Amino acid sequence: MSCISDDLLARYATGDDLPEETLWVLEAHLETCPECRARMAVAIEADPELPALVESIRLEIAPRLGPGRGRLWQARHRLRRTLARWAVPAILPWLAMTVAVPLAATLLEAAGPDDMPPLLLLIAPLVPMLGVAVSWNRWTDPAHALVAVAPRSGLPLVLRRTLVALLVTLPPVALAGLAVGASPARWLLPGLAFTTVVLAVGALAGVTRAAIGVTVLWSLGVILPTLSDLTDPVLLDAAATPGWLAVIVCAAAALTRFRYRFQLEGTSR
Repeated sequence: MSCISDDLLARYATGDDLPEETLWVLEAHLETCPECRARMAVAIEADPELPALVESIRLEIAPRLGPGRGRLWQARHRLRRTLARWAVPAILPWLAMTVAVPLAATLLEAAGPDDMPPLLLLIAPLVPMLGVAVSWNRWTDPAHALVAVAPRSGLPLVLRRTLVALLVTLPPVALAGLAVGASPARWLLPGLAFTTVVLAVGALAGVTRAAIGVTVLWSLGVILPTLSDLTDPVLLDAAATPGWLAVIVCAAAALTRFRYRFQLEGTSR
């Protein structure tokens, strides 16, 4: 993109109502062009009302910033900015709750009868997907509406948060599975398939809705019949591996096709 025209820059600086697509391109350009940022600063200073507004905001928030401005404060600030690029600031309690689900299943399975179906094995494929759903929705991220429409948002940010969710949820579930004999080799591939499907469908209908739909379908189609019949789930056998791989490939193709939808506010439903 070439440098922004003076008229458009002045309209942006004074807060004129610009189309969303124009704002995305303009803000993305401002992040990488120091010359346009300098011109925008001049445009702001040229407006007699904006400097006074900025100064009033600074005076309002200055007392809340505290006295700490040393190296420790700067290190904490850099760390928080780095973490914010990868995870939701308020995600830890929600991820802890997500991890608690398979742990509770492990305890129930250990205390249950010997002929009880592998409860953890049935729940484990859903856990990574639930962690992803927690990482991208308006309820766990107070700033989600702003993040979803930011120029540097979109699928790259969603994939970063997905990676963090997988790194947090997979190890505890794997350890719990090994403790009760539910090998990760049986549920890891379906779990990745569910995660990819939720991201692909979430680009169109919202990640939370997609996660709820997959959970309901898996519960009705696999978990409940397995618990009632006391049989081993066929979909988690080695013979089902080609089917899960096909699901991952198709979902990844759909995710690539609709990747730009994550930058729209409507995908945060």
